[in-house]
Amino acid sequence: EIRTRNLELAAEYLLMAAMLIEIKSRMLLPPKKTAEGEEAEDPRAELVRRLLEYEQAKMQAAALSAMPTFGRDFWKAQVYIEQSLKPRFPEVSVGDLREAWADILKRAKLVQHHKISREELSVREHMSIVLRTLQGRRFVEFEELFDPSRGAPVMVVTFIAMLELAKETLVEITQAEAFAPIYVRLAYTAA
Repeated sequence: EIRTRNLELAAEYLLMAAMLIEIKSRMLLPPKKTAEGEEAEDPRAELVRRLLEYEQAKMQAAALSAMPTFGRDFWKAQVYIEQSLKPRFPEVSVGDLREAWADILKRAKLVQHHKISREELSVREHMSIVLRTLQGRRFVEFEELFDPSRGAPVMVVTFIAMLELAKETLVEITQAEAFAPIYVRLAYTAA
């Protein structure tokens, strides 16, 4: 391998020497003119071009050499871990167990399932109730027709019944001005 490298180095040296001899011999000869009357290229131009390429390669090699290199500038960290380590569990007191159990019970109460029973509510039935309430009375305040103690579902069905009665023109819903009380009365029937 050393011999091969020496031969390569010697070949490069001989090539450079031959090139320099060629340039020197061209410099000694009178310049040739081409067919178009221009002077031939300066023989030193090729040497200058190669020297510039060499300079660029040398600068790039220096830039690469300045970069960090594994084994020269930094090394792989090695950490030895003892494999026979036993896991250590934290100390637990009776109070900690009591608190944990109380938290579990509290969460269990939060996710208890509730059984919802379906209550059959009829809009027609509530329409009849509203009409009976209005009979014999000239006006009834809107809020009097609702009984909050019976729950939200009953109030919703009563409200829908009122809307149905107004749609069928069986009742009239009136209000004198904005934010004034709302009154409900039976619609006038032609006799």
